[in-house]
Amino acid sequence: MSSRVFVDTNVLVYADDADAGEKQIRAQEVLQRTVRDESAVLSTQVLQEYFAIATRKLAIPADKARQRVEALARLHVVIIQPALILAAIDLVRLHSISFWDALIVRSAQSAACTRLLTEDLEDGEMIEGLRIENPWRD
Repeated sequence: MSSRVFVDTNVLVYADDADAGEKQIRAQEVLQRTVRDESAVLSTQVLQEYFAIATRKLAIPADKARQRVEALARLHVVIIQPALILAAIDLVRLHSISFWDALIVRSAQSAACTRLLTEDLEDGEMIEGLRIENPWRD
């Protein structure tokens, strides 16, 4: 297994968004690679966000989106506990990032991930040992 990589919601959404063009292709490549090498990590937050966006914005039927969540739940999933929420609040105070992004960062760190794949934070930034990578940045 490669080093663990936390996959943010936007990667999952773009992978299923037929209107995303090159972003869809890149998201599918990234997701396939991290699943194949067993490095992909998600959180319960990511699964919930994916379902909400998939059904609302991508118009994926709820039963199909549920099947996708069920498949994704077979990966390593961080369960959001109160300690992670409190740690995310501390990160908000320390780094002035949104609470939801801070919760993603803390979830990734709790699973010993070395990289976080997202477009929501600054590409190349290091947050307490976690490298932020935008998969769509050249």
